[in-house]
Amino acid sequence: MSNSSSITQFLLLAFTDTRELQLLHFWLFLGIYLAALLGNGLIITTIAWDQHLHTPMYFFLLNLALLDLGSISTTVPKSMANSLWDSRVISFAGCAAQVFFVFFLLGAEYCLLTVMSYDRYVGICKPLHYGTLLGSRACVHMAAAAWATGFLNALLHTANTFSLPLCKGNALGHFFCEIPPILKLCCSDTYLRELGFLVVSVCLSFGCFVFIIVSYVQNFRAVLRIPSEQGRYKAFSTCLPHLAVVSLFLSTGIFAHLKPPSISSPSLDLVVSVLYSLVPPAVNPLIYSMRNRELKESIRKLLIVCFSKAVMN
Repeated sequence: MSNSSSITQFLLLAFTDTRELQLLHFWLFLGIYLAALLGNGLIITTIAWDQHLHTPMYFFLLNLALLDLGSISTTVPKSMANSLWDSRVISFAGCAAQVFFVFFLLGAEYCLLTVMSYDRYVGICKPLHYGTLLGSRACVHMAAAAWATGFLNALLHTANTFSLPLCKGNALGHFFCEIPPILKLCCSDTYLRELGFLVVSVCLSFGCFVFIIVSYVQNFRAVLRIPSEQGRYKAFSTCLPHLAVVSLFLSTGIFAHLKPPSISSPSLDLVVSVLYSLVPPAVNPLIYSMRNRELKESIRKLLIVCFSKAVMN
């Protein structure tokens, strides 16, 4: 294939060629997908329904749940469909759309996690100024900035990547479309421009990472100065879920893209890609609800109300 204009479809990496294992993969991914839909959907509904949760922390958590729903819906349904119908094919337009939405939603999520670290910093280190620094308008602006940053970054990379000539086939060593596998199909030296854009993105990501680390260093210093044990526990209970989500998001993503070539293999790459694309969206609701009594209580009330209405009808 001489260039990208002659490519009408790509071939994704199949999990297995055995029909029974393909069906097992379908049902396993279906279970994970439904768990993510249920958990994130429940958090979104609860926060929207309960007036007591209309605070900056829960507003950002609602946005995080929306991004998690979007990111897992971008990759998992297509993979499930391919396993169910014993196919590896994804159209050129479908691949471009998948690259855009993966880059958009994961980029926006990373920016939002940075904003949430600032929310925790203000809540713990500057509690008297919390209402001033994180008013409703400021929260909307910060969330919008996170979404817009992810959108513009994804638009730039997607347009640039799919304008490059491809001359090394159409088989992607990945179970969904992503930029690094596509760059491997580019003609020699034509990918240097996209690598330049990726370096800029990595620098911006590193800046967010430093901001998150500095915020939590300040948070833990402030928490350790709290005299009462109950006060320290309450402060830690608001920090630790977010820190766990950030750690899970960054560790899986960094290992997936920066692991040494010496330990790289198709099977390991497949497992790692599943970890960073499926696990965070499915596990994040559980992490946030486990140590958050207020959220768990609101979810319980919502379920009681829904159950009561269902019984009455």
